[in-house]
Amino acid sequence: MVFKRRDRRSIWATLREALWPRGGWGRAARYVQHRLNRLPDPPERIARGIFAGVFTTFTPLFGLHFVVAGLLAWVMRGNIIASLLSTFFGNPLTYVPISVASLQTGYWLLGLRKDAPQHGSVPYKFAKASEDLWRNFRTLFNDTEADWASLTLFYHEVFFPWLVGGVIPGIITALICYYLSVPLIRAYQNRRMGVLKAKLAALKKKTKQADDG
Repeated sequence: MVFKRRDRRSIWATLREALWPRGGWGRAARYVQHRLNRLPDPPERIARGIFAGVFTTFTPLFGLHFVVAGLLAWVMRGNIIASLLSTFFGNPLTYVPISVASLQTGYWLLGLRKDAPQHGSVPYKFAKASEDLWRNFRTLFNDTEADWASLTLFYHEVFFPWLVGGVIPGIITALICYYLSVPLIRAYQNRRMGVLKAKLAALKKKTKQADDG
């Protein structure tokens, strides 16, 4: 195949690059910023897409962030590509503060104890819920009974508080990103337009000189 990689990466290499891309997350962030600045849309429309993508990272809907961000951007009449790119705001470097802010806000809004959850850490609950999900899936093909205990605990102590609590910090962070991005994108687009106009003027001048010669 023409587009097949010559050096096939192992599963571990693929996973490693997903958690820590080549060049680090700083380089990845600069690449995303560059792509956002070059989108052919008004700054406000791109910024609305950025709002949608950043806000989505504060939800526990892992695996659906692209879908949720795209739908939210569509509802807000924002740039959908910008919303997808902005979901990279959520990465291994930011998910700890995102999860802490969302969960603690959710516990407060729902009137739960500040030190909740009580049945193990959040990563432990993720792992146990995943085990339950896989085990219950296998019950479709064997005689064992499904057990939803860990998934139920995960929903009440992690998923729902995160879903509720992510709204406030998500909106605040998304608004900050929106108001920061509008002038930056406008300045970049104006500078780029100026460069293009200068190149076009130079080309016209060169063409005129060739015709006069």
